[in-house]
Amino acid sequence: MQKNISIKLLAAEAADDVHIKQACASALGCKAEDISGFVVLKKSMDARGKTIWVNLSLEVYLGAPFSGRHLSPVQFKTVHSATKSVVIIGAGPAGLFAALRCLQFGIMPIVIDRGKDVRTRRRDLALLNKTGEINPESNYCFGEGGAGTYSDGKLYTRSNKRGKIETILQLFVQFGATENILFEAHPHIGTNKLPQIISAMRQQIIDCGGTVLFEKKAVDFIITNSKISGIKTADGDTIHANAFVLATGHSARDIFELLHKKNLTIEAKPFALGVRVEHPQQLIDVCQYGVSNLQANHQVLQRPTYLPPAAYSLVQQVSGLGVFSFCMCPGGIIAPAATHAGQLVVNGWSPSKRNNPFANSGMVVECKAENVLPWLKNYAIQTSDDTAKAAINSALSFGPHHPLLMLYFQQAVERNAFAAGGGKFVAPAQRVVDFSSNRLSNSLPNCSYIPGVIPADLSQVLPGFIHQPLQEGFKAFGQKMRGYFTNEALVVATESRTSSPVKIPRDAITLTHPQVQNLYPCGEGAGYAGGIVSAAMDGEKVVDAIAVALGIEL
Repeated sequence: MQKNISIKLLAAEAADDVHIKQACASALGCKAEDISGFVVLKKSMDARGKTIWVNLSLEVYLGAPFSGRHLSPVQFKTVHSATKSVVIIGAGPAGLFAALRCLQFGIMPIVIDRGKDVRTRRRDLALLNKTGEINPESNYCFGEGGAGTYSDGKLYTRSNKRGKIETILQLFVQFGATENILFEAHPHIGTNKLPQIISAMRQQIIDCGGTVLFEKKAVDFIITNSKISGIKTADGDTIHANAFVLATGHSARDIFELLHKKNLTIEAKPFALGVRVEHPQQLIDVCQYGVSNLQANHQVLQRPTYLPPAAYSLVQQVSGLGVFSFCMCPGGIIAPAATHAGQLVVNGWSPSKRNNPFANSGMVVECKAENVLPWLKNYAIQTSDDTAKAAINSALSFGPHHPLLMLYFQQAVERNAFAAGGGKFVAPAQRVVDFSSNRLSNSLPNCSYIPGVIPADLSQVLPGFIHQPLQEGFKAFGQKMRGYFTNEALVVATESRTSSPVKIPRDAITLTHPQVQNLYPCGEGAGYAGGIVSAAMDGEKVVDAIAVALGIEL
């Protein structure tokens, strides 16, 4: 017999199966030895008070044999002789899960990606970190697995489509992720473990007869009578299919520019931009858990092993603009996430154990066209980059609705950051209190960012409508988390790839582009997702629509 119950335990008790069994027995009015096992359905921590609690939802087995969690693996069809095919442009989570969904329908997936396979890609990341040399086709954003693979592997989503989320998480487990992602409130795989999972997904696609091609960059669409008959690639190939999924991610600027050049509708989209802020992890642990929940050892506070490295989520309204934390990485590392020479972007990631000595988070401000326009106009006057000047002036002449306006703004701030760092992706930085006090930092604390940081006045890097709300935001966060507002913490510029600055519209029912019957904008780059899980869900959703259009049923 199985019974579902919810219990609340002290954090130390929740780390011990014996304590959990005893609590289950007490809740069910039975003996602990009557319980043959249990499955954790949901787990969340409540650290808001002086005592840290863990809430557990459990499936408890009474008397019945217990063999652990049972998951029914997804079955994939072989497609060697399939009559219908889909080209999927981009091998990020949207693209990979779209391909896996194709296999469930018996549709031939042809996945192409401008970057390299997930393991070869590591060499380009190492070169970028060590020498400041960037490969514009293989970096933290481009390549197998997409931006999420080497940017943490967080699986948390705000989507409320519970069943779909569970399907995505179960597929991750099927391809090698640990089962704890099925019940943790904020599941996380880790950059060190994601590559083998991504490789297993690719192998499944190939074993079933699908195709996966790397260093294959889409450069043009062949459109006839409002349909794509094929795509052209940079190496001169033309690939034909029945449908085309555009899952190129939030940084594929050349795709946005191609669509605009071909007079296919795209739209400027608001996004958020700011900085990375990094604290010692121990300081965040104290802020979140409190001294009484940590162990004092020779005046050094140590986190008990049953407590994970502390995280935080912060938001504040400043002058009508939202200032908020983004992609918080406990025990993490700041990484250079640029895709172009001369433009600096930082992001964060954590390994699966989250055991690095620093905690970092994006701290960003929402960007609106009315704020962007005057700043961009002034930037165009001052810049010596003639190409950028011409593009920006063209957009400004069109007004706030130019489809590439927010993209040009994003690029401009990234150029500012690169120039302030002095080259080789060294990042401009400032201590947090100094940043909020308009004071240049004479020295900088240790930092996880491998290319290095240099003291800089970030008011000269960031637009005023970003810089000033961040200044006030940090002060307010210091009131919410005592110890957070400190010069032990470092502000690193700039965090600018929070989401796509462009939206590619699609029909609400068919999911096709309004001008192209068989082009399916998909995932984060098209504006329909905000992370790994939501992008994967959108990949599946798009293929479901393609199957309807092709008259194929499961």
